[in-house]
Amino acid sequence: MANITSTPATPPPRDPSLSSFQLTPEQVKHIELNRLKAKAKQREKEQEASTSSLANANNKRPIGVTPAVSNSPTAPSASKPLKRDSRLGTYFEYDLSKMVNSKGGFLLEDGNEIDEEVQRKEKERERQRARQNLDPPMHLDPALNPKCRECNSMDIDQTFRRVFRCLICKKCENQYPEKYSLLTKTECKEDYLLTDPELRDEELLPHLLKANPHASTYANMMLYVRYQVEEFAWKKWGSPEALDAEYERRVAEKKKKKNKKFEQGLRDLRKRTKESVWQRRRDEEHKHVFSAPEAGPDGTGQQYNIPSGNTTTFAGDLYHHPPVKQTIHITGAADLTTT
Repeated sequence: MANITSTPATPPPRDPSLSSFQLTPEQVKHIELNRLKAKAKQREKEQEASTSSLANANNKRPIGVTPAVSNSPTAPSASKPLKRDSRLGTYFEYDLSKMVNSKGGFLLEDGNEIDEEVQRKEKERERQRARQNLDPPMHLDPALNPKCRECNSMDIDQTFRRVFRCLICKKCENQYPEKYSLLTKTECKEDYLLTDPELRDEELLPHLLKANPHASTYANMMLYVRYQVEEFAWKKWGSPEALDAEYERRVAEKKKKKNKKFEQGLRDLRKRTKESVWQRRRDEEHKHVFSAPEAGPDGTGQQYNIPSGNTTTFAGDLYHHPPVKQTIHITGAADLTTT
């Protein structure tokens, strides 16, 4: 009795709900992956059994595709490389993607060093462009911040400040177009009589470059602030009145040159017209060649015009002179010359 009580008893079966409840999410995921792998292996075995070469109930081989990795003699084999044709002779094969231009072996350059240098310069340019495009920081002290020259606002247009060195806000820029509107290079040359070297000088007249709206292949537009252009023009010509007088003088001179050119062309046209009339008269000049005088049936003399066949009749005594050959030059309807 004592031996029976000392023998360990078999523990009761564990409740499956409690065991599944105690599994961690990682364990459940691992179990699910193993189950899917087992089902995939079982499916592969069934496919291999279905594609067997054994005869079926109708004593026919089943139709199936032999995989390329199979050891069956009917499995598709990899294509063999083509043999070298002996008729092509001796030749060498080169991989052009791996060839390097050594420039005769004397000027071989290290591409890695060149690439690194180009990349370093490009990064430096990008940093410079980034610094130029960044707006300057604002100070905590309002007295240290730049202010608009019109309304003392701190909302400065950074494009005007950076390019034109002008402190102006957007509101005042739109409110005073007679001072802060942008002029093109053509307008500055035509309205203010400024030269191209003056307009290209950054110290005299700073300008903003923009893409040409008419065509992308045209040169960039050069834009100027109106008040800066006017200040330089007043300084150059002395006053607005002097600029207007110079403008009127140039317009009058241009008109005078145009009239002079027109009159010269008219004179050339008249000259060419006279020459053409004279040449036409000269081309119309022709000669009449007459034969020797002959006695007519009524005692008169006759001469024949050789080119045209016309007959000229003379008085009775005119044909008794020795035979002569007469030529009449006719230059016009009123001109008649006899030789």
